Amino acid sequence: MSNEAELNWSGTLEYRAADIVDATSIDQVASLVAGAERIRALGTRHSFSDIADTDALLVTVTDIDPDFVLDEEARTVTVGGGTRYGILARFLEDNGWALHNMGSLPHISIAGAITTGTHGSGNGNGVLSTAVSALELVVADGSRRVIRRGEPGFDGLVVGLGAFGVVVRVTLDIQPTFLVRQDVYRGLPWNVLLDDVEGVTSLGYSVSVFTDWVEETIANFWVKTRLDSGVEVLDEWHGAQRDIVSAGALWETSDNNLNEQGGVAGPWLERLPHFRLDRIPSNGDEIQTEYFVPRAQGGDALRALRALGPQIAPHLIITELRTAAADDLWLSMAYQRESLIIHFTWKNEPEAVLGLLPQIEEALAPFDARPHWGKLNTVDAAALDRVYPRLAEFRALAAEWDPTGAFRNDATDRLIFTDS
Repeated sequence: MSNEAELNWSGTLEYRAADIVDATSIDQVASLVAGAERIRALGTRHSFSDIADTDALLVTVTDIDPDFVLDEEARTVTVGGGTRYGILARFLEDNGWALHNMGSLPHISIAGAITTGTHGSGNGNGVLSTAVSALELVVADGSRRVIRRGEPGFDGLVVGLGAFGVVVRVTLDIQPTFLVRQDVYRGLPWNVLLDDVEGVTSLGYSVSVFTDWVEETIANFWVKTRLDSGVEVLDEWHGAQRDIVSAGALWETSDNNLNEQGGVAGPWLERLPHFRLDRIPSNGDEIQTEYFVPRAQGGDALRALRALGPQIAPHLIITELRTAAADDLWLSMAYQRESLIIHFTWKNEPEAVLGLLPQIEEALAPFDARPHWGKLNTVDAAALDRVYPRLAEFRALAAEWDPTGAFRNDATDRLIFTDS
């Protein structure tokens, strides 16, 4: 490890690890794990919380060959855990296949995304982790262990927060490739969104609503429509007008890093993510927070946050509202709840952001908000115990898989393993 600070992707989180090793093979990962008292896996550094950090050893698997294995009969693909979604997506598209969903950034690693419950959008789309049908992990003694959907503990391991081992191979469900168009709408009245969150977010296969909380109308919302869905693309909806051009720059950057909009059809991998794989995504110099609330209570949750708009807006780059279907993964933020996802991309003003988060979390507390595991928040263990009914079972499962606590860190000790 060099003497220079090791930072996350946006440069706003410094890792405390004693060393970071970029593994180039699964055998190397196994050797490192077997020889370490404590170790954590690090992905593409897109987290804003300390969930992946440690004061011991960090190992990355992003340099290990993807080694794609396509099983068309089973409709699955198996791939190295450190592979970026955009790389896997290109392989699948070239072979006529697709994933059900993508995050806004195709740059994120598969294992890192599924381990933290990262999501994409769509009322009918589960978070990225719901596509997992099998995981291969290097566990605490350095051996390799596979767990498959339907086996005991699987639903607890998928969004595993790195607590079970280093995920080195992932098997994902796939489907035939499909085309998507992106359309930008402008001028949605706030009352329409507040009174009918479900109606707005059901306009397409994937919908994103952008706001700064103080604008008189919603300046932009993006509707991504599958061409094979039979869903009609509307020119106007409750006062919002479809634009024939792109959204332009929502962030303090040019819009040439966005995938094509304006209703132009393209393959799923170039429309479901917001950003192009060959460009720097989002703003860069930023902090992110995010909370999941029940979609049925989405309007009331948004009303509570709008009251904080004057405090939020000066420190905000943009808020994005997305959705996720309910799932059965124990620590998924969408566990057994159809969810509205409230995301904040903040300016790099950590003191101001940390001052605002308790106010935001207090406003969302009546809705049992679940923070994204990989985003900055100030939610404590007691609050997590209230909103995750399977947390005790998760602790027990982690103790079974990792009895010495080799994969634990400050974040998991603070938030999960508080009674040990």
